[in-house]
Amino acid sequence: MQSFDHLITTSPHEVRQVLISDLHLSPEEPALVQAFLALLDDCLALPALKRLFILGDWFEVWLGDDFYLSLSDEERQGHWLTPLIVKLKKLRIAGCEILVMHGNRDFLLGQPFCNLFGGELIYEPYTLTVGQQNYRLEHGDALCTDDKKYQFFRKIMRNRLTQWYLLNKSLEKRLAIADKMRQKSQQNNANKAARIMDVNDNAVLQAIANSDALLHGHTHRPAIHHATHDKKRYVLGDWRLLDKDTRQPKVSAVVGAVTGDEHSNDSFSNNDAEFRLVEFKSLI
Repeated sequence: MQSFDHLITTSPHEVRQVLISDLHLSPEEPALVQAFLALLDDCLALPALKRLFILGDWFEVWLGDDFYLSLSDEERQGHWLTPLIVKLKKLRIAGCEILVMHGNRDFLLGQPFCNLFGGELIYEPYTLTVGQQNYRLEHGDALCTDDKKYQFFRKIMRNRLTQWYLLNKSLEKRLAIADKMRQKSQQNNANKAARIMDVNDNAVLQAIANSDALLHGHTHRPAIHHATHDKKRYVLGDWRLLDKDTRQPKVSAVVGAVTGDEHSNDSFSNNDAEFRLVEFKSLI
């Protein structure tokens, strides 16, 4: 698999769009936060970049936008999210759209938080045109239909009434609920067969029926699959800290990139546009 570094150093004018998912950022994982900032620096150096997609689970947990928006200016100055917001805002000012989709861990993320950096909250399924093909984008958890318990839980948590109820709880209460849910999820997942937590073939066939390709994250199993004889399913990877006990650990992830001919226009439907998976690595 081609590396992101190789792509942006050899063909920086050809990179039009970058797609990532499953970063699971939190203050407890500073290496992942630093790696995301490094990716944003790379994006800022790409002269023709027009879109950055974040396809869910950007954060390990999101308790609601007031988690950050209710802070005073002084509290925001030292907050771990502030450097991310500053750099995303620079990227937006440079002309790159920032499109954010919910995952199963940050479904309480709202447009008010995205407004801080000029981003846009998008909803699944989202159609991305690459060349003459339509790619269906989604986080991926809805495709794991063999996990009946999770699908029931997902239906409850994606209900607007449930989300209204949660967002009207205090931040302390929401944090306690999130901790309890995470512990229960870890216990449940430890007893599940690996195949149950992967996508269901029939769910994939239904999802891809009206598209030319399917792109998702969630399963943490980056790969390119043939969903049918003429349609592919692309899986983005989660962000992982490798060699954490060495002097210079690194973060690795499989991300997506849409490239176009250097001399073509910026139309996303340009015939020369191409999607590929590439490996992003960042030394910490």
